[in-house]
Amino acid sequence: MRQRSLIAVTAALAAGALTLTACGSRGEKTNDAGSGDTTVVIGVDAPLTGDLSALGLGIKNSADLAAKTANEKKYVKGVTFKIQALDDQAQASSGQQNATKLVADKDVLGVVGPLNSSVSESMQKVFDDAKLAQISPANTSPSLSQGPKWATGEKVRTYKSYFRTATTDAIQGPFAAQYLFNKAGKKKVFLIDDKKTYGAGLAGTFKGEFTKLGGQVVGEGHIDPESKDFSAIVTEVKSSGADVVYYGGEYPAAGPLSKQIKASGTKIPLVGGDGIYDKKYVELAGAESAGDLATSVGAPVESLPSAKDFVANYTKAGYKEPFAAYGGYSYDSAWAIIEAVKAAVDANNGKLPADARAKVLAAVQGVSFDGVTGKVSFDEFGDATNKQLTVYKVEGTEWKSVESGTLAG
Repeated sequence: MRQRSLIAVTAALAAGALTLTACGSRGEKTNDAGSGDTTVVIGVDAPLTGDLSALGLGIKNSADLAAKTANEKKYVKGVTFKIQALDDQAQASSGQQNATKLVADKDVLGVVGPLNSSVSESMQKVFDDAKLAQISPANTSPSLSQGPKWATGEKVRTYKSYFRTATTDAIQGPFAAQYLFNKAGKKKVFLIDDKKTYGAGLAGTFKGEFTKLGGQVVGEGHIDPESKDFSAIVTEVKSSGADVVYYGGEYPAAGPLSKQIKASGTKIPLVGGDGIYDKKYVELAGAESAGDLATSVGAPVESLPSAKDFVANYTKAGYKEPFAAYGGYSYDSAWAIIEAVKAAVDANNGKLPADARAKVLAAVQGVSFDGVTGKVSFDEFGDATNKQLTVYKVEGTEWKSVESGTLAG
């Protein structure tokens, strides 16, 4: 990777010269071993407890690894990076409180997160008012960067402090539709969503492309993801004649929904987006989830030559939790902040400028580097320029990649 190969870190790990440990509990600043006298804090906001913690802890740990790598390499002369990770419990109200807390800490010059698009909606203005850069590794709702009327072609960037390393549902939903219709031969879909920002938006973009291709929507419905009893909509699915269910939402509800659909005798696959792409989904859905599908952002991290060092160092660091779906994107989000801090310091004669937040924010817009997930840079809306996606299928107890690519047309 350009200017930041982890080979040196790998060698140091092998020699026992570098010890990496997972970052601390909620709100704890970590990374005490540093490279300089000036402390720069990178905030992390994610669900560290609750149903989605498998994804959130991967986000936290991966950002932590980026900060520790920068310190070990002395990547920004005179600067020590630390992580402050806050738990939003996948709740918008908690996210807003966390945003306020991070803004109040003058040492915080950038934030990685959150996981959920609905949580991000509550945080964006807080960060933007403070000129504090926010980079999400996981948000996929197009409205966050392109405004509420993006689907009509009226795209407006509301918050210049907002960026993301994941691609959007404007691409992910249609990508899934194209795969199901053209490659999997599915022509009749039953659409279900959880009525949240992410789920409803994803289902909407899928529907638009699927019907455009000639597919038929034979039923639509919504569920309360807190319920876990989906018998009413399962009955509708069973009588609809659908050959596939597309679900807009996350794995805590998607897993039980798939299990209940199969238990009703309806042996059709459930398909969803990156919100269901986690091993927890397979555990919740059970053995009959074999054949269920998910799309997720980017190529499989384990398959990318650029990610080999990340995977090796994450393992050697001894984190208790896997890096999960967004690990590589979280590392790259944190590294984009690190690159921006470096640019601000280099432009100020080797010292952090007085208006560091504004300078770092301006620098984020122009970052460009070879990251864990490939080329990392941002377009005029703050969206990732990397638009690759992957289809995964449940095989046994694991997700296996089926096809990677970009949206056709």
